[in-house]
Amino acid sequence: MARLVLPVQCPGCGVWDQPLCPPCERLLRGCLGDGPVRRCEQHVPRLDRMDGTTPLPVWVATDYAGPVRGVVVAWKDRGRTDLSRPLGRAATDLGRGVAADLATATAGEPVRVVPVPSTARARRRRGEDLVGGLAAAVARGLTEQGVPAHPVPRLSRRGGGRDQVGLGARARDVNTAGAWRLRPGYAEDRRAPHLLVDDVVTTGSTLAGCERALSGSGALVLGAVVLAATPPPTRDL
Repeated sequence: MARLVLPVQCPGCGVWDQPLCPPCERLLRGCLGDGPVRRCEQHVPRLDRMDGTTPLPVWVATDYAGPVRGVVVAWKDRGRTDLSRPLGRAATDLGRGVAADLATATAGEPVRVVPVPSTARARRRRGEDLVGGLAAAVARGLTEQGVPAHPVPRLSRRGGGRDQVGLGARARDVNTAGAWRLRPGYAEDRRAPHLLVDDVVTTGSTLAGCERALSGSGALVLGAVVLAATPPPTRDL
């Protein structure tokens, strides 16, 4: 009701009368700078396995900074569910962008695209499963490029955890320790290829915990895709 009366503002740059202006959407979709999709796991500290083995691959569209950060915060925490459509387009781009990398590893087996689940409190506040929508969009992009995929909510969040916003690296580790579990009915295709999806990666503690929950039951976790990644401190934006 309020949006019918009050003017809408782009959460990225502040321009009025545009829910999301074209320049900010282009930034969100990674169409500038390094290209539409890049790998970022080497800059995500909690994905380091500490034994010399390769960390979980993570594909990302853009940096979580500047206008992009404003868009994601408005979408997640300020009721701007009208942004789900352009964010979904960005996620579809990601699915298309990673299809070639995943095609060989899947050997024709459909990919189970697994959204990182939010806390129950966050879902109630937002009114919908935002990351679940991203997972559906990623699966659509993969399928368009010839890699069969469908979204599957394999994971659930145990009670007691809080949102990660504002937590440091160690606090995130504590908050996510043992936080993820498999939903019932998972065993029937647990060895199929899986791809995690989230909106933002910061320290990687959430993705690491979700990977452990899946791979601990025999799943092949191909990697993760995220809309945006917090840039390392030494990187100039």
